[in-house]
Amino acid sequence: MSRRATVVGVGLIGGSIGLALRERGWHISGVDTDNDCLNRALELGTIDSIGWDAEAEIIFVATPVSTVASLVKEALVSSPSAVVTDAGSVKNPIVQEIRDQRFIGGHPMAGSEQEGVDGASATMFANANWVLTPTELTGDKEFAIVREVVTSLGAEVVTLSPERHDALVATVSHVPHLTAATLMGLASTQSEEHYAVLRLAAGGFRDMTRIAAGSPGIWPDICKENSGAITEVLDDLIEDLSRVRNEIAQEDKTALLKRLEKARQARISLPTGAPRSSELIEVRVPIPDRKGELAAIFALATDLDVNIYDLEMAHSSEGDKGVAVLIVETSLSERLQGGLMANGYRPTSQPLA
Repeated sequence: MSRRATVVGVGLIGGSIGLALRERGWHISGVDTDNDCLNRALELGTIDSIGWDAEAEIIFVATPVSTVASLVKEALVSSPSAVVTDAGSVKNPIVQEIRDQRFIGGHPMAGSEQEGVDGASATMFANANWVLTPTELTGDKEFAIVREVVTSLGAEVVTLSPERHDALVATVSHVPHLTAATLMGLASTQSEEHYAVLRLAAGGFRDMTRIAAGSPGIWPDICKENSGAITEVLDDLIEDLSRVRNEIAQEDKTALLKRLEKARQARISLPTGAPRSSELIEVRVPIPDRKGELAAIFALATDLDVNIYDLEMAHSSEGDKGVAVLIVETSLSERLQGGLMANGYRPTSQPLA
């Protein structure tokens, strides 16, 4: 029997979720305010049916951030046993409004310059980071379901608090998009006087401004919902650019070279891909039967900069306790176990079978 899910907002991200799940044998129902979009999704094979599915196991709300909270509330009512998550790039305002253990805030860090369901791709989330933002209300069962479904799409889960997510995404997503759009606008203005500007805009400039080609319609809401974090990062960027300007104006080659070398090293050190199985180890963590324990372990791993590549829940011989079986890099297992022990857990480790 097929597993069942509902996708709310059948656009680029929602459509990609639908396609990816259908490739894995799921039955997907679509909900959208645009009937033409729903019909197109049916035509493309992005969804199987239209409307809320009362038997859905999981519901993804992939709409503009200003509408997510109201649609999550509707989703929780429409499917009484479903776990609900979303795909918005701002989390704290939404999570604060939805106080329900069946809702886990989410944000797939993926996309393209394409728009709408016609740009959807079943491979959109392969090797992408997918942030989950559980709270103290989040049930371990619900968290495990969302994580299992997301990782089945090829994504790597990063667990953050809603507040930390919004602060970090302002740096790595929101401000870069605004910067790219500003640079593109500057070049466009100069092209009115110097036709060659856009003809010369190749290589690095095209790479840096690629994201400016994304759909502009979602950004006013994002900037409104995350204005505090975005303006703080913009202030830091403006301050740093002022320093760069002064280094150039004063011909301070030493300071400029140091800045560029530091940036180069940071760029080279960006994490890439998963390690080989021979570089992984199994860490087993007995956990008490308390709500939020699993989410707390994942949040701790994120704080320690340890990626959890796989998760399995096993029964424990110690009463009602369960055991979280975590797969992590061998070189980082001591760091994770130390952090777990400092927080009252009793982890053990063993090589992968």
